[in-house]
Amino acid sequence: MIKVSDIAKKKVIELMNDDGFNPEIDFVRVGVKSGGCSGLSYELTFDKENKEGDKVFEDNDIKIIVDKKSFLYLVGTTLEYSGGLNGTGFVFNNPNAQRTCGCGESFSL
Repeated sequence: MIKVSDIAKKKVIELMNDDGFNPEIDFVRVGVKSGGCSGLSYELTFDKENKEGDKVFEDNDIKIIVDKKSFLYLVGTTLEYSGGLNGTGFVFNNPNAQRTCGCGESFSL
């Protein structure tokens, strides 16, 4: 399960609308790929369809899809949004990450 904070929900809805997606029926696709200074990095995109093998969740009225491989790395993660002085953007609070880089965009297990 992946959670979505209230602040992240508001930003997701705003960005989905700006990009021509409908937050009531379309998805936030969250994933993990190799790369980044800590070994793995997060991906976040919008999608209109779920693919075979995707896990589908809904939290805080946001529909989330995760591919099967990424799901193992993201169980229990909370998607947050930071608009502070240290930079703006989505933040993944991942309890599975053993180490994260300074910018918070990559991690290792």
